[in-house]
Amino acid sequence: MNRCKVLVVDDSAVVRQLLSELLARDPEIEVVGTAADPLLAREKIKRLNPDVLTLDVEMPRMDGLAFLENLMRLRPMPVVMVSSLTGRGADITLQALALGAVDFVTKPKVGLAQGLGDYAEEITDKVKTAARARVRPLIAAAAPVIRLANAQAAPAVANRFRTTDRLIAIGASAGGTEAIRCVLERMPPDAPAIVLTQHIPASFSRPFVDRLDKHSAMLVREARDGEMILPGHAYLPPGDHHLRVVRDGARWRCRLDAGPPVNRHRPAVDVLFRSVAQAAGSNAVGAILTGMGDDGARGLLELRQAGAATLVQDEATSVVWGMPGAAVRMGAAQEQWPLDAIAERLITLTRE
Repeated sequence: MNRCKVLVVDDSAVVRQLLSELLARDPEIEVVGTAADPLLAREKIKRLNPDVLTLDVEMPRMDGLAFLENLMRLRPMPVVMVSSLTGRGADITLQALALGAVDFVTKPKVGLAQGLGDYAEEITDKVKTAARARVRPLIAAAAPVIRLANAQAAPAVANRFRTTDRLIAIGASAGGTEAIRCVLERMPPDAPAIVLTQHIPASFSRPFVDRLDKHSAMLVREARDGEMILPGHAYLPPGDHHLRVVRDGARWRCRLDAGPPVNRHRPAVDVLFRSVAQAAGSNAVGAILTGMGDDGARGLLELRQAGAATLVQDEATSVVWGMPGAAVRMGAAQEQWPLDAIAERLITLTRE
């Protein structure tokens, strides 16, 4: 069996050694080299031909983002970013994902043995998944949406969606930050309410929401416990909280909780989908976008069994077809659609 060849790029010698040791524990991974900065990494990529790069987001001699942008234009390859849990680290990581990085992990806590077992499992899983991911050459990102305070929606669209009797639920993981952006930027400003779950660390949720809000005509918000769910709004849970939907008379509200992780995740897509199946049933539409693992597949099946329309992103346009593929194999998905057609299809299904 061919092992996944990994090049570790980090300016810290201690982190390079730790990541190399953790990755080398997996018999399916071979660490072929390390590099202290992007310029050295560029030479070692040519010589060692790795399958996957782990890349520190903040590097000396050349900015990590500039290096990644050049790499994805000239030699696209799977990259897993290694990010600090700071506001700046979150912003840089989200930019890296927009540039084409497959996924990210947080910086390991050097000197703390506790928790390294879980960390080793996370990074090896993500590196092996990245090796199978579909990496595409970098293309220009869409410009942020500019909202005009006095702008009026087209009457045909405005009249169609002035109701709360339709709800869209979306789940995603690896590759999902950009997939969700792609869907939301194609939604009309008064589309049915959308509730979303994306696997993301707690410190990343606010920058992620702010980034989505800039690219969508809808209002994208961090959900608040007990908040009423309204058309024209998209809701994501704050970091480290599950998002559920509960019925309140003829309307729905957000319910947040910090209960145990489900499928190793908090927030978990299954938690959201199961609540939508119970609260909205056939008034809902469920969708799973690109992602690693199988979180959301069982919840999507429950949505379908409750009468909701269900779909997944197709394999050809998914960075990682783990979650969508699991849903298809389970019989949870009625349809498969390429990413750039999903928003329009979701709107069509809410009209039927």
